[in-house]
Amino acid sequence: MATDQIGTTGRKEKFRIFRKAEADPAAGIPIMSYEPLSEVAAAGAGELIAAGMEHGHENRLLFAGGGMSLTYVWFKSGYPLPRHSHNSDCLYYVVGGSLKIGHEELQVGDGFFVGADVPYSYVAGAKGVEVLEFRASESFNIKMLADNPAFWQRALTTVVAHSAEWPTESRPGAVLEAESATATGD
Repeated sequence: MATDQIGTTGRKEKFRIFRKAEADPAAGIPIMSYEPLSEVAAAGAGELIAAGMEHGHENRLLFAGGGMSLTYVWFKSGYPLPRHSHNSDCLYYVVGGSLKIGHEELQVGDGFFVGADVPYSYVAGAKGVEVLEFRASESFNIKMLADNPAFWQRALTTVVAHSAEWPTESRPGAVLEAESATATGD
């Protein structure tokens, strides 16, 4: 993040450049907080983490300021995103791969809007999915709603089946890996 984050001082942000190189994937999404998990969700999430779930995604906060935020998320092939909601509206734009939400399959250039507190989930496609998440908020809360033991068992089966390949899986759109040829002069 840029060091002159005017938006965090209470003044209206007028202009700021952000760079992908400053968006550390190890930092996760520091503007996101979690509501306490149910016993079922906590146990299920614990099993998924032990099975290698953390290798199935990458999140980067690209920008937060001026009352908005932008996050890049890469869910690898088949990643089982639990049903959840956020306390802010969010606009999603697919920049690589595909996802299935309900009966709809979304490809590069497609997207969807989810209003605040609306429960949803989706599954990353066969090559994974990269999305940009646009929010009219500099911070948000996530509430896990997957309170069904059958979901967690299916998710565990998926994580076990994919966890060996996830560490070496390539980004479907290579959005954050590829450097622009015009920017580097190549």
